[in-house]
Amino acid sequence: MAVEYDTFMDSGKKWFCHFDDDNYVNTARLAELLSGYSPQEDWYLGKNSIRTPLQIMDRAHNGDRVSFWFGTGGAGFCISRALALKMSPFASGGRFMRVGDKIRLPDDVTMGYIIEHLLKTRLTVIDEFHSHLEQMKFIRPTELDKQISFSYSQYADEMNVVDLDILSEEKDPTR
Repeated sequence: MAVEYDTFMDSGKKWFCHFDDDNYVNTARLAELLSGYSPQEDWYLGKNSIRTPLQIMDRAHNGDRVSFWFGTGGAGFCISRALALKMSPFASGGRFMRVGDKIRLPDDVTMGYIIEHLLKTRLTVIDEFHSHLEQMKFIRPTELDKQISFSYSQYADEMNVVDLDILSEEKDPTR
């Protein structure tokens, strides 16, 4: 994610969006969503994957206990250019990896730590982002075109997938 961030900063683009490699992204709906937010303002858009803010011992600050939300990479998240610029002292040129190493947590959590804890910018939850930790079967087929991202998973013998009659499980088990 450090390379993604640095590449974004060099691009001149308005939005940095990250989705895990097993996500389906409705890019038309994503573009529509982003058009409703100003990239000149601080925006951290995504979906949390846990019910309460994450609490960690902050090794970078005397072991103090800190609490923050993070947008899970499993559902995806987007950061405005304005916010990405403010992240630069903590994220550019390899600093993102140093922060991640200090807190010893994955890249999406490190992103939330920098944005929510260090920069005090709150996650704006976007319900149309979906991770593999949600029950995909509850997303109604009539609502699919309004959603932005989907993931999938398998627990034991049960597939956690969107219920689509038009795709056979044999041809595409992740549907």
